[in-house]
Amino acid sequence: MVEPPTVGIIANPLSGRDVRRVAARGGVSSPQDKRNRIARSVVGAVNAGARRVLLMAEPFEISTGAVADLHLDAEIEVLDVEARLDAGDTERAVRAMRERGTGALIVLGGDGTNRIVARTWPGCVLVPMSTGTNNVFPTMVEATVAGAAAGLVASGAVPVEEVAPRSKVVEVESTGAHGSGSDLALIDAVHLVDDFVGNKMPYEPDSIRTLVLARAEPAAIGVSSIGGLSLPCSEAADHGVLVRCGPGGHALRAPLAPGLYRTVHVLSATELPLGTAVDIEPPGILAFDGDREMRLSDDPATLTVTRNGPRVIDVGRAMAWAAESGVFLSPVAEGRDHNLI
Repeated sequence: MVEPPTVGIIANPLSGRDVRRVAARGGVSSPQDKRNRIARSVVGAVNAGARRVLLMAEPFEISTGAVADLHLDAEIEVLDVEARLDAGDTERAVRAMRERGTGALIVLGGDGTNRIVARTWPGCVLVPMSTGTNNVFPTMVEATVAGAAAGLVASGAVPVEEVAPRSKVVEVESTGAHGSGSDLALIDAVHLVDDFVGNKMPYEPDSIRTLVLARAEPAAIGVSSIGGLSLPCSEAADHGVLVRCGPGGHALRAPLAPGLYRTVHVLSATELPLGTAVDIEPPGILAFDGDREMRLSDDPATLTVTRNGPRVIDVGRAMAWAAESGVFLSPVAEGRDHNLI
């Protein structure tokens, strides 16, 4: 059975609402804001050629509320993933959307939400829309146009290879007394001491030891800004950045959270070629894209920057390709108007 051009939309109902709004001056993303963005994304996707849109049901009814009053020439399906308001919700939604032949995903969330998506479906094609706090991977983009870009790719009107390059990631491999495992970070993997798994507060500078960064943007907020202000590295660069921190390093003022500058002592910052492994010795924990996830046991973990991440749709490039190719003057533009008014 040939699946219709399908766009999946995943919205983390808890992104933009955790304790970091208290510990720093991070913005709040309300359910109503997400509902409006989803509605605009759906309209954009359908107008650009999507014939089916998959959404995720959750207790806040963000997705169901977004499409309740939409009348579109497309199939709208809300998937029951038995939501429990944890990371498993996103994992189950991604798997279900993959099984249904989704051609492009729109993800409303922060670095952490997008990391779960990428870990669950490494080869996915997505538009990451920022709703969290210290975000580098997702960007602020108008939802209508984000939906259109996803619809163009899902329908094949725009070739994915031309507008959605593979992203870099930090691949994580660990072994120890409790078994081996793998994980990834989209932007930064950080070795911390005197900290604990699950802590949501901003990092204490004296706890930071090693940063392995896929990207180091000087205009970023969060721990990756340490690399960005020491040795900038863009997504396009075919290398990452390795930063060592600790006593005796030079003092660097970095914005570790919105409205929160701290002094970090940087021992060194060097380019890290793709595929070069960095061993992280215990004790301590590893944090991935801001989430403290892994406690180091007796053996080291290995961190490697690769270009094996998801394909990220360049919204501007996708729309430009469509314009230059006359896509919106072609049969994709036929049919009645779709809008929210």
